[in-house]
Amino acid sequence: MTTTAAIETTGLTKSYGDHAVLAGVDLSVPAGTVFALLGSNGAGKTTTVRILCTLLRADSGTASVHGFDVATQPAEVRGAISLTGQFAAVDELLTGRENLVLVAQLRHLDGAGRIADDLLARFQLTDAAGRRVSTWSGGMRRRLDIAMSLIGEPPVLFLDEPTTGLDPQSRLEVWATVRALAGRGTTVLLTTQYLDEAEQLADRIAVLHQGRVIVEGTLAELRQLLPPATVEYVEKQPSLEDVFLAIVGSGQQETDR
Repeated sequence: MTTTAAIETTGLTKSYGDHAVLAGVDLSVPAGTVFALLGSNGAGKTTTVRILCTLLRADSGTASVHGFDVATQPAEVRGAISLTGQFAAVDELLTGRENLVLVAQLRHLDGAGRIADDLLARFQLTDAAGRRVSTWSGGMRRRLDIAMSLIGEPPVLFLDEPTTGLDPQSRLEVWATVRALAGRGTTVLLTTQYLDEAEQLADRIAVLHQGRVIVEGTLAELRQLLPPATVEYVEKQPSLEDVFLAIVGSGQQETDR
């Protein structure tokens, strides 16, 4: 983690007709951190990500990614980022290895097969590498999707609600993947509706509401916004997720659907 900002926005606005989606978004994401952007549906999370990824032009304000201005240097921004959307963008007719090889070839990288094999091992997908992705589980597809986004080693990764629709076990697998990415120095901007996801993964958290960032900081800093907690001693009952993971085995890797 460094104090250098990998992503910065100032006064970012975007409207569709009379509807203002972004009303002046200010963000500063330190390099090498996991930064969570929280908000309900319609808060502007995906619009912000699309602007930062040069897929959408802001009405006003400025934004830079990895030191490049998204409006005036879009090609340089695209070369420094990768985006994983809400749904896994994998070819289900190809095998896992073929998906990775294809992306490496499209990026004109040497040693596409070696790159694919390294990523399969890194994401614990080697055993399923020769199977069509249509036979894989949701968690495996999502891990493959993230692996594909890392080909070429982009310094900045955008994950737009990466665990939407996944079961509890698959969510834990994706969380482990994100932690590993941060450990390798990748800057991750994560959008999510799940508060526990941000709590588990993020170095810093921003809450986007009605098109503005209304609060931003570490989890500890955000907790200080509330009155001191009252200490009570109660018997903790396991949640349904605790029961589910205890039955199926939280550490078990998926090998089939």
